[in-house]
Amino acid sequence: MPPPLLQLSDIRLTFGGAPLLEGVELSVSLGERVCLVGRNGSGKSTLLRIAAGLVEPDGGECFVQPGAVVRYLPQEPDLSAFPTTLAYVESGLGPADNLHQARYLLDQLGLTGEESPASLSGGEARRAALAHVLAPDPDILLLDEPTNHLDLPAIEWLETRLAQQKAALVLISHDRRFLTSLSRVTVWLDRGRTHRAETGFAGFEAWRDRLLEEEETAQHKLDRKIVREEHWMRYGVTARRKRNVRRVAELAALRQVRREHRKAAGKAEMAASAADTSGALVIEATGLAKAFGERIIVKDLSVRVMRGDRIGIVGPNGSGKTTLVNLLTGALAPDSGTVRLGVNLAMSSLDQRRDSLDPGWTLSEALTGGRGNTVTVGGQTKHVIGYMQDFQFSPQQARTPLSALSGGERGRLMLARALARPSNLLVLDEPTNDLDLETLDVLEELVGTYTGTVILISHDRDFLDRVVNAVLASDGDGRWIEYAGGYSDMLAQRGADLAGRRTQKARPGPAGRPAGAPAAPSPTRRKLGFNEKHALETLPKEIDALGGRIRALQARLGDPSFYSRDPKAFAEATAALAAAQSRLAAAEERWLELELLREEIAGG
Repeated sequence: MPPPLLQLSDIRLTFGGAPLLEGVELSVSLGERVCLVGRNGSGKSTLLRIAAGLVEPDGGECFVQPGAVVRYLPQEPDLSAFPTTLAYVESGLGPADNLHQARYLLDQLGLTGEESPASLSGGEARRAALAHVLAPDPDILLLDEPTNHLDLPAIEWLETRLAQQKAALVLISHDRRFLTSLSRVTVWLDRGRTHRAETGFAGFEAWRDRLLEEEETAQHKLDRKIVREEHWMRYGVTARRKRNVRRVAELAALRQVRREHRKAAGKAEMAASAADTSGALVIEATGLAKAFGERIIVKDLSVRVMRGDRIGIVGPNGSGKTTLVNLLTGALAPDSGTVRLGVNLAMSSLDQRRDSLDPGWTLSEALTGGRGNTVTVGGQTKHVIGYMQDFQFSPQQARTPLSALSGGERGRLMLARALARPSNLLVLDEPTNDLDLETLDVLEELVGTYTGTVILISHDRDFLDRVVNAVLASDGDGRWIEYAGGYSDMLAQRGADLAGRRTQKARPGPAGRPAGAPAAPSPTRRKLGFNEKHALETLPKEIDALGGRIRALQARLGDPSFYSRDPKAFAEATAALAAAQSRLAAAEERWLELELLREEIAGG
């Protein structure tokens, strides 16, 4: 093992009350790929800032190998001191660095270098910041949520680029696919302490669960020991006084250990308020078109959304994903074509930009609308404090202004507001932004078990694979193509990613990696996602129903006099037969694929 380039030892830091970091250790050697994971608020970003030399800890030692070049990417880069993006990127270069790298990386990331930082979107600022840290070819890269605000083509480009870097990496990200592809070491920051596993993120969740089970067992043994000692104190035969004093002191020490133990944070408890069931047809769009000036957003799109569908919408930033959703839901009128909404629709939506949040509100006011101190969820009235706690907010945060919330807290708040409204159609625009992995698990379960219909815009490939059963993907120039299955299925059917780069023909699972990336170590056996389990249970019934429909249509079309009696009905039945046969083929293929995956997991 080569000596570490970066070594943090016994790092301690306290903000206000409870310690944020207690005896934290972090070691990074040449070429190591470390992912730093933990709950929102656990101190990951603070630890990375300490490693970058931007925060002074209360105690401990920070060592960086002399001469090592360290570059740090913050969650919110500040470019305000520079006239252009090129000037910002060049400011990170040393005397011996290649100036051409700055322009090359900006070009690769879709920027010219002449942009004014004041006019940049969040995604453009993130791209410029990535060029800033990559251009010097550093020895250590400290990256805090590098995929935030990036679209899928940019994420896949960055993933490939980092896979080819010689630099040691320390990554914080909520993107499972990104972490799985790049990490070789996992450091889990939990309740102020770090735990290290010499394996990538693919094995993290099973390892974490095992540690938590061992901790729970140890706490149970401690509780039993305390009970035994307390029983001895009350009823035991009096021995020598000195021995009694020792046992009293030991009991006091055991009680202190139990008092000081910090329990693991629980999971959020999300539940969507259900409205009455919608009609079988939710949305039918025919010949849809929309343009803004010369820019074509949608061209000749026809699509049908049925009750229970989970549709993922993907495409580069600026391709019009949000505009497409607004067209499909009737919030925006098309230039041509028609949109027919089904009966009894009750829609609840989550806004990516959080525009509906007044920064002057408190957390309680945002959930109650400023009216009283109760929230109605699923027809039941609940105190706002209890509802806050379901989403991992503490009672003390009730009067916290929204401007003081972190990105993850604002994300949970928006979900809490959206899910409180009764719905049978959920429209989620980037719901995974800023959420930690544990909350993502809960959101995945909610979407997987939601009884209504879901339309989802996301750049999270793993989340898409786990929850959607169809993908609408941008193909450029206003063209949108529908694919059966999740994001990986879409790649397999296209044979190329969203940027047009050829992909491997083999279908990657949620733990897959992009073409050109080095192979990851053998991952721990993955579990079927909620959507996959649901599909395995429901597809056989759907296949049977489609088979019955096909037989009925074939029998009807077999009537020699049918066409002469009613040519229009004959044409409709012929089209319905072709559609049913196509759906049956897709359903059978999907069921076979999932059954093979289930057998592979069971036998793994």
